[in-house]
Order: sequence, then structure tokens, then C-alpha cells
Amino acid sequence: MKHLLTALPLLLIPSVALAHPGHGYGLEAGFLHPFTGTDHLLAMIGVGLWAAILGGRARWALPAGFLSAMALGGAFAMNLGLGAVAQAVEPAIIASVILLGAAVALALRAPLALALPLVSLFGLAHGAAHGTEMVGNGMAFGAAMLAATALLHGAGLALGLTLNGKIARALGGVTALAGLALAFA
Repeated sequence: MKHLLTALPLLLIPSVALAHPGHGYGLEAGFLHPFTGTDHLLAMIGVGLWAAILGGRARWALPAGFLSAMALGGAFAMNLGLGAVAQAVEPAIIASVILLGAAVALALRAPLALALPLVSLFGLAHGAAHGTEMVGNGMAFGAAMLAATALLHGAGLALGLTLNGKIARALGGVTALAGLALAFA
């Protein structure tokens, strides 16, 4: 845990914090992409952590809603060539990090009817940003990116189910603070 806390400030370095274009082609690039942007990485894990806190159907519904909306947003942006969309959705992406982190930190027990549309909206924003960045074989890139995102959701869910509640909430607080730092970076 000490090493994790020591490494957390590195996540706030602006050059690795935001989504970035020009990151390669195909399956490998798509799979690696969610791991290369701090804002995306924190949001993906945050979805899983919040799903663990909510429990029940939220454990599958929040990740599934995020993934579905992300695929839709990515396809929409990629097929329509909306390069300006990435700039427009960046505030929503940063908001997703802050709000998901806060929901985990506060152990917010929102009803699924509220949590699912919110998480789906975040997925739509992440997908739109990623869709504008896809190069080469967009289908391979997108499918691999969805698989990596699902793994990150699963990692967050596993963390939320196995960690002490105080530690999970602390991770949420760090996520929200990292989101605030990214907003002002």
C-alpha cells in the first residue's frame, strides 16, 4: 500500500493525464489505450468500485451500461468524423473521474435508476473521445478497447469487494482529488 500511495502523484502528471491522439492501430493499441490516460483509467476502475458499493444488479449493470454507451459514443464519433467532439467531451470525462471518485469516497448508495444513466452518460463521453482518436481498423481498436475497459471495471469491482470499506473509500477520495488536479492541470 505504501508503494501505491508513493506512486499516486505520478498519475497527476499532465502529459499522461488526458486522452491523446496518434496512439497506433488495431487490437494492441486499442487494448492498451485505456491504460495510458489517467482520466480514463481512474474512471474505469471507479465504475467497478461504485458497482461494488451499490451491490446487487449494479455489479453488472453499471459496467454493462458504461461499455454499451462507450461503444455507441465511439461508433458515433468515429463514423461521423467529429474531431471537435473530443474537446467538447473532455470536461465530461474529467467530471466522470471526480464524480465517480466522490461516489466511492462517500459510499453513495444511489438507486440504480439514477446511477445507471449517470454512468452511461460518462461512458458515452469516454466513447466519443475515443472514437475521434481511432485510426486504422476502428473495429479492432474499439473491440480491444472495450475488452480492456471491461477488465478495468472488473478490477475495480474486485477491489471494491475485497478491500476494507475504509480503504475503498480512501481510493475514491484519491480518485476525486486526482480528477480535480486533472481539471486544473
